[in-house]
Formats: sequence, structure tokens, C-alpha cells
Amino acid sequence: MKALIAMSGGVDSSVAAQIMSSRGYECVGCTMRLYENDVIGKDLLDTCCSLENTQDARSVTEKIGIPYHIFHYENHFREQVIEPFIDEYLHGRTPNPCIECNRCLKFQHLFEKMKELGCDILVTGHYARIKYDPESGRYLLLKALDPAKDQSYVLYMMTQDMLSHVQFPLGDQDKQRTREIAAEKNFINAKKHDSQDICFVPDGDYAGFIQRYTGRECPAGDFVDAGGHVLGRHKGIIHYTLGQRRGLGIPAEHRLFVTKIDPESNTVTLGSNEDLMKKTLYARRINLITTDRIEGSLRCSAKIRYRHKEQPCTVTQPEDDLLRVEFDQPQRAITPGQSVVLYDGDVVIGGGIIS
Repeated sequence: MKALIAMSGGVDSSVAAQIMSSRGYECVGCTMRLYENDVIGKDLLDTCCSLENTQDARSVTEKIGIPYHIFHYENHFREQVIEPFIDEYLHGRTPNPCIECNRCLKFQHLFEKMKELGCDILVTGHYARIKYDPESGRYLLLKALDPAKDQSYVLYMMTQDMLSHVQFPLGDQDKQRTREIAAEKNFINAKKHDSQDICFVPDGDYAGFIQRYTGRECPAGDFVDAGGHVLGRHKGIIHYTLGQRRGLGIPAEHRLFVTKIDPESNTVTLGSNEDLMKKTLYARRINLITTDRIEGSLRCSAKIRYRHKEQPCTVTQPEDDLLRVEFDQPQRAITPGQSVVLYDGDVVIGGGIIS
């Protein structure tokens, strides 16, 4: 069996390659080149496309004794991840580009490259599990055994074809064991820190990135209250997201939070924390894993952002590409552009983009 290993230069993907090689797979390591310095407007020293990370990935493949390639996907990444990310912010939404990168790059273009190279499976360093369910005849996506590292949330878009040709060898172990394996093999990145930010915005300044990339300032506008009364001026809607409290610069007797962003009127509505509490959301661009369609109503739990704690809810599917999720209790700052992911225990049912 031949495996294509997606390697970022980090410890997780490196150990994934080591595990697959030790299991007897004929492994081929690769790194996806996604952007150049001019795209992010900053040095690439601390990003997944840095020369250091590429050198680290190459060093690991040499230690393991497997071939290594760099594949260039800069144009695809620009068109399918960066520009939609910017468009979402300009329309008052808050996207998750990591999910789109998984959907379009890792499990689309790299998936096609796997087949082109004659490999049987694609392997990544994600912390999640895949299991075949003979009763339903479907492949299932499950949470990782280590809840602190579980990444199933960002993988809900995987199809049955993808799940049948992908392996996540780290899903059954915790991060400490991953670092132990890297240290045992004397990998150069055994103690390397985990990346936390969006890869093409390494400093976390999304608004600054958008302005550099587009070459234009986002126009200022009015802060308003729920009644439309002007409270002050905002710097441009790309600087704000639902639930935000810091950086508003509006004096008030009580704490104010961003409760709505309206790109048409270029206004940002401020209100109380209670104004952010909602029980119902709708989602589109849906993908279901455990079933082709939700018939009737489904009791399950759901997350509305990566760090959100799952909450019990009832889900219906009124249209082919529409989910209605009603939580038992109101949830804070249900944010358009983020993903809602549905769970049945450890099993990912599916999810979609909050609309």
C-alpha cells in the first residue's frame, strides 16, 4: 500500500509519516506551497510556508528514508481560501479559512494528487479518527481520543470517498505521545511549538491583512444601538465580529458588545450580552457524513465554533442545502460565516456554514 503524507514541517505530520512507515506503507512525503511573501505582506519566518518548515519536513523524510516533494498550489489557495475569506469579512461575516483549506486544498487538490501519483491513501497529522460502519455501509468521522487536541470540527466537510482513502494515525494517541515518538526518532521538530493563528495572517491582524491585500481602506461608519441611534464611529466593518467587546472605544454605563454587522448600511450595532443570546440558527453549504439526509427531526449536540462546548439541540433539514438547528438553551454570539458541526457522541453527523 502506498501513502501520500501531507507534511507541514510540524511535529504532528512528521510523526504521522513515521507511524505509517513503521506500519509497512510505501510512503511519499509532500508539502503544499500555498503562498509567497507578497501575498501575506509579511516575512514567512513563522508560517507553514516558511523555508524553515519546508527544511524541517525534508529533514524528517530523510531520517525516515522516504521521497519528498513540494507541490505548488498558490493560485488555488488564493482563489479558494484567501479571496473568499476577504469577501466574507467585507460582507460582515466571520469565516473559518482552515475549514475551506481542508475542503478545497488538502482533501480536493492534494486528494487528486494522491490518485495521480498512484497512492492508495492520503495521510495527515490531524487528531481525529475514521471508522467503517458495516451496519450502515458508511465511513464515519470520529473525535480524537485526546479531547484537548480533537480536530474533527474542521473536518466535517469530508465525503465518503475522502474518508475511504484518508488515514489519521494520530487520532488514537495524545500529543505527549506524539512528541515522545518525535524525540525517540530524533526529529528536528520534536519540541517545535504548535501554530495557533491562521497561517496567512500570522500576526492575527485580519483587518490589516485585508487592507494590505486589497490595497484599500475599509470605510468607517456608524456604531448604532438596536433602535438605530448613533453611538459613535467605527473603523470599518472588517475590524469587528459578533460578540466583540474590546476595541470599541464607546463610553457607556454598561458593557457593550457587537450584536450585528450590516454591510449594506455600513453600521455596527452594539448592545448587551443578553442581546447576543439566540436559540436558532440556519446553515448552508452542508455536508452530512452519517446519512444522506436528515428525515424528520434529529436530537444531537452541536458546536458553533472550534472552541465552543457542544450543546444539545434539535436539527431538521427543510431543504437539500439547509439545516435548522434549535438549541435547548440560548447560545452566545451565533456568528454567520462560522461552521456549525453536529455530533452524536464521538461521531460527526455533519455540518454547514452558519448563514
